[in-house]
Amino acid sequence: MSLGLDLAFDDAQEAIGATLRQFCADRLSDAAVKAQAAGLQREIWRELAELGVLALATPEGEGGALELVAAVESLGAAVFPGPVAATCFAAQVLSQAERRRVISGEALVAVSDSAAAGSEPRLVPFATQADLFVEVAGDRAFLAARVVHDLVLAAYTAAAGLRLVDDTAEHAKARRQFGRSIGEFQAVAHPLADSWMQLVSGQELARAAAFDFDAGDLAKARLRAGAARIAAARAGVETAHTCHQLFGAIGITLEGPVFRVSRRLRQLASQPPDDSPAREALLADFGL
Repeated sequence: MSLGLDLAFDDAQEAIGATLRQFCADRLSDAAVKAQAAGLQREIWRELAELGVLALATPEGEGGALELVAAVESLGAAVFPGPVAATCFAAQVLSQAERRRVISGEALVAVSDSAAAGSEPRLVPFATQADLFVEVAGDRAFLAARVVHDLVLAAYTAAAGLRLVDDTAEHAKARRQFGRSIGEFQAVAHPLADSWMQLVSGQELARAAAFDFDAGDLAKARLRAGAARIAAARAGVETAHTCHQLFGAIGITLEGPVFRVSRRLRQLASQPPDDSPAREALLADFGL
């Protein structure tokens, strides 16, 4: 899947991202993110809905998948709480009346996979607060919904991972050992660089999938969105592990500076619906 296209956002998409970055800076301090780990505050979720973010790429909203990705990258960088990807998925499959409740912020949605017979019940993010539940049985969901969910999840995960890399790089500049900042050591700098490259790859694949989706090429969008999700999830988990090591003990403490980000990355890597349809589509494309 070569990417022979310009994936830079246009002025309107950049403006969406800038608006969301400012919104998060004004309304979502690091302390607020930590406070919402136990439960989402509906007020800030409704404020996000009022900005039109949840309605992007729906009949009621303006803009398409690229505008959605531009918004989600800013939300991911701020580790914005809430079922962002699940809401975008549900907005593609719900009835008009239910969709309007979700994209207005009135109703919170949770998405789950059907548990296979005899398997353990699956954990469902935000289930205790949800007003609507969408259950996905195997691959029985609209292709468009799968594509939107996977590209949103990839964009959010990659942006959150890049935020963690930035925070860790700042720590590496300030932390000194043997008379030098630890960032000068290859054992610190190289793993961070590897994490950055892997996360950017997932981010670029998400943008490419959004481009294909807006162009009406669902088959290509499905492959790229699936690849984006898988790449971003793997990069996010590996980044969390790397950055925990570079922060040392403070990296894994609840009150530490980055645990809220790494915990979110691990949650996103296993978010339902699972990535098995994406993996099967990619293998089939390679003739496997």
